[in-house]
Amino acid sequence: MGKVMAVIKVMPDSADRDVNKLMDELKNALPKSAEFKGMQVKPIAFGLKAILVAFVVSDSEGGTEPVEAAFAKVPGVESVTVENVDLV
Repeated sequence: MGKVMAVIKVMPDSADRDVNKLMDELKNALPKSAEFKGMQVKPIAFGLKAILVAFVVSDSEGGTEPVEAAFAKVPGVESVTVENVDLV
C-alpha cells in the first residue's frame, strides 16, 4: 500500500472571510487518515485568496475524497479542488 501527497485548493466564500481563521478550521477538519504537511495562502484577484493545503494519505483509502468532503463542510468554504497528487 503506497502513499500519495496531495494539494487541495480551498476557495473562501468571500474576500472578506478571515483567512487565518479558515486555515485553523481546515486543519482541524482534516481526517485522522490524512497527515498534514502544510498550508499556503495564494492571492487570486480583488482581495480574494485561496488556501493551498498539502497532506499525505494512503492511495488505497479512496484517495483525497475524505479530505475533500471534510473541507467542503467547513463554514465559509465556497469550493474545494484537487490541484496535485503525487506518489511519495
